[in-house]
Amino acid sequence: MKKVLIIEDDKMIKTILQFLLNREGYQTDFAIEGKEGMEKLRSFNPDAVITDVMLPYRSGIEIVSLSKKLNPNRPVFVVSALGNESVTVEQAIEQGADEVLSKPFNPEDVLDKLRSAFLLEAV
Repeated sequence: MKKVLIIEDDKMIKTILQFLLNREGYQTDFAIEGKEGMEKLRSFNPDAVITDVMLPYRSGIEIVSLSKKLNPNRPVFVVSALGNESVTVEQAIEQGADEVLSKPFNPEDVLDKLRSAFLLEAV
């Protein structure tokens, strides 16, 4: 069973993602702020990460950087309410984000991207 860490301070988005991922058979854990998210990267050791950019205590960009340092092959998806602000997108990509999604996003798109990332990983 693949494990996905959700780092999101918006409880509604976190709940929706967690419900959909669990329904699809993924094991999930979550953090509502960046410092906790960084700790869970180590303790939960997820197969993929979904993180918001704007988080209390640590940014999503820092999450991407640490995740890629711990496991360069782990897919990391960044969601941002900042839209396609080029600096945010550029920073996320520079740190190794596999995908940057603008809020509001379709949670089913996240599932599709996870499936694709895991299929590529298996090849």
